[in-house]
Amino acid sequence: LCRNRLGQDGERLRLKESGGAEESDDDVQHDEDSTGQGVVPFFDSKLKHYKVFEGMPVTFSCKVIGDPKPKIYWFKDGKQISKRSEHYRISRDTDGTCNLHTAAASLDDDGNYTIMAGNPEGRVSCTGRMMVQAVNQRGRSQRSAPGHARRPRSRSRDSGDENENIQERHFRPHFLQAPGDLIVQESRLCRMDCKVSGLPTPDLIWQLNGQTIRPDSAHKMLVRENGVHSLVIEPVSSRDAGIYTCIASNRAGQNSFNLELIVAAKEIHKAPSFIEKLQNTAVAEGNPVRLECRVSAVPNPKIFWKKENESFTHNTDRISMHQDNCGYLCMIIQPAMKEDAGWYTVSAKNDAGIVSSTARLDVHTQWQQPNTPKPKKVRPSTSRYAALTERGLDVKAAFFPDSSPLQPGGLVESDDL
Repeated sequence: LCRNRLGQDGERLRLKESGGAEESDDDVQHDEDSTGQGVVPFFDSKLKHYKVFEGMPVTFSCKVIGDPKPKIYWFKDGKQISKRSEHYRISRDTDGTCNLHTAAASLDDDGNYTIMAGNPEGRVSCTGRMMVQAVNQRGRSQRSAPGHARRPRSRSRDSGDENENIQERHFRPHFLQAPGDLIVQESRLCRMDCKVSGLPTPDLIWQLNGQTIRPDSAHKMLVRENGVHSLVIEPVSSRDAGIYTCIASNRAGQNSFNLELIVAAKEIHKAPSFIEKLQNTAVAEGNPVRLECRVSAVPNPKIFWKKENESFTHNTDRISMHQDNCGYLCMIIQPAMKEDAGWYTVSAKNDAGIVSSTARLDVHTQWQQPNTPKPKKVRPSTSRYAALTERGLDVKAAFFPDSSPLQPGGLVESDDL
C-alpha cells in the first residue's frame, strides 16, 4: 500500500518527526521555509511485499524523487528503525534508491515496513509487508539473528514461574505451486500437484464441480515429504471431467485455486497382426531381392528388422527398408550376396502388443543349364511290345538279342524328323 496522504499511522509519523524523529540521512539539510519552486517527493518505484522463511535475507527497496532531496525515515509497525541498528542496514543510492536490508529474517521481523520521504514541499510514504514463516512448521525455529533478541509476544496469565508462554503466529494459506488446466486421455493417469504454505499447517480438500471428492480406488490424496499435495486419478473416466477446486484452510483463513480437467475420448488400440507374412525366398547371387509383408495395427506400429541376431537400424547403399501408410513393409537387397543368406525377422510393435514374422533367404551361385538331348517320344500303339517299350523296356532286344534294330517304318520316331 502506498499513499501520498498519511492516515492515522502517518499522523503518528509526523508527530515523531516533529518531536525529533531520528533522521536516516545525515547529509540532507533543508531550509525551514519552502520557496514553492521545488518538487513534492514521489515514488518512482514502491516497496513490495515479501513472504519468506526464517533465516532468509530480505531487502526492501524503492526509489524516491523530489526537489530538494528528501529526508528519509524507516519505520517498522510505527516505530522508527535506527540507522545504528545492528539487525537492519539502511542505505541510499545516488539515484534516489533507498534500501532496508536484513541478512537473516527472524519471526520478530514479521510486520509492516514504512518509508517516509519529506522535504519542504511535502511528504510521502509507502508501506511493504514482510511475512516470515518458521522453518519448522510444528514450532519455532531455534535460530535467531545475532544481536537481535526475540521478544515475547505475550505472557501467560496462569503461570507464576519465569517461563513465558510465546503466542504462536498464524499465517493464512498461500499456494506456492498450483497446476493449470489439464487435458487427459480417458483411462490414463491424471495427477494434480500443489504446494501450500501457512501456519499452522493448512488442511486441504479437493472438490469437483463444488462437490467434495472422497478417496476411493480411483481417487487418492497424497502428501510427499517436500510438502507437495497431490490428487491422483487412475484411471480417468469421462465422469472426472469438470472444474476442480483445491481449498487450503487453517485458523488464519483459507485460500483456493481452480482448474479445468478435460477428458479426451479413449484412443482405440489394436495390436499388430500380419495380413501377409514374410515368405521364404531364393535368389541368384548378384540379383536384387525383395522381402515383403503387410501388417495391420492401431496406432501405426514401429517396425524392426533383423537378420538372425543382427538388427538393421538404418538404410545402407545396398540394403533399404520401406513402409507405407497401408501397412506394406519391405526390405530390398540389391544386389544380393552370398553373405546375405540367412533367417530374416520383421517385428511390428505398438502400445497394444507386438508381432513378428520370420522367413529364410537363400542366395545361390548362378549356373548355366547344359544342353542335354531331348528325350524321344513314343507314339502310342496297341502292340503289347510297344506299350512296354513306351515305359522304357526294349522287349525285343531282351528276347531276341540277335534280331536287327527297328526299321525306319517302326514305332519309334524322332522329334527331329
